[in-house]
Amino acid sequence: MELQHNRIAIVSPSQNGYSETFIQEQKNGLKGKVFYYFGGEVPHYLEEFGKLSNQYIAWSIKIKRRLGFKTVSVAEEAFSYSLKKNKVQVVLAQYGPTAHQIVNVCKNQKIPLIAHFHGFDASVQSVIENSNYYKEVFDYSTFVIAVSISMQKRLIEIGCLKEKVIYNPCVANSVFNEIKPNFTESTFIGLGRFVNKKAPYYTILAFKKVHDQFPNARLVIGGIGELFETCLNLVRLMQLEEAVLLPGVINRVQFIEYLSKGLAFVQHSVTALNGDQEGTPVAVLEASAAGLPVISTIHAGIPDVIIDNETGLLVEEHDVDAMAEKMILLLKNKELAIQLGNNGKLRMKANFTLRRHLDVIDDLIERAISNTHE
Repeated sequence: MELQHNRIAIVSPSQNGYSETFIQEQKNGLKGKVFYYFGGEVPHYLEEFGKLSNQYIAWSIKIKRRLGFKTVSVAEEAFSYSLKKNKVQVVLAQYGPTAHQIVNVCKNQKIPLIAHFHGFDASVQSVIENSNYYKEVFDYSTFVIAVSISMQKRLIEIGCLKEKVIYNPCVANSVFNEIKPNFTESTFIGLGRFVNKKAPYYTILAFKKVHDQFPNARLVIGGIGELFETCLNLVRLMQLEEAVLLPGVINRVQFIEYLSKGLAFVQHSVTALNGDQEGTPVAVLEASAAGLPVISTIHAGIPDVIIDNETGLLVEEHDVDAMAEKMILLLKNKELAIQLGNNGKLRMKANFTLRRHLDVIDDLIERAISNTHE
């Protein structure tokens, strides 16, 4: 029986991270047979199979160590065995640290590796250092994917060969292109983890200035994270409970409902003290694809996809006053909001489609597999 072409392993630390829709799109959209490994930077599980390690593998490693042989970890051995058993032809590692942890397994199995970076993994100095500046990853990987132009430059600065680094931003699911916003509510919408680089407290502080002038305006920020309780307290302190909704995790259907009625999407991304940065925020892409203007910051990959004064309004990081001014501008001029949103929808359809995103990765996979046969 002929081997089904393109047997692809996708390796991710988590199985279904609610903020990692891009990984699910790749898992479901790439051409070929996809084996989805998850549960740690060296994966412990394979979707639709279960736990990779077993008693035999564990005892085998233990016996080899007692006999004085140098061995890999049980997780590495189990992962290696599974790749071989499933005749995997290429590994797509999600996040730099994942690639760092599995590069030797791929090397020993002579399986090509594509390392997919997303944000913190190319910006947080401690993460980069703990991964030995990705030296082994850059040396062995056939290709390295960056989701923003600034990230592409950063990976080259760290030490990756320029010809290996491929710019391929994350994109919105095509369902967002079908949304036709009616701009019936004076509501600003945000979505994302409540973490330092997304700085949701800045969005709330900006909205307080907006609400002082427009008491009927509303703000909804979906998501959870380490800053969630802080933001709840901030809303209470400023007596905005009736105007600001922090509903926690919201699903795609709920997000689409908010986008369909809202005025604009807002996100005040900043570089965190530890260096953490965005890649290209998927929620920003989804909102623009839906036809809402995006008010955000000049940060990481955001200016790659949102054009200031054309598809959205961008401000400098930490400039709360400027963000408030942009929000007020759209409250005063709904026609401008509609025009910016429409421009964004057209730009997303022309340049940032899911099929184009997947085609780039499919091409890299084909080339990586072909290189092993040369």
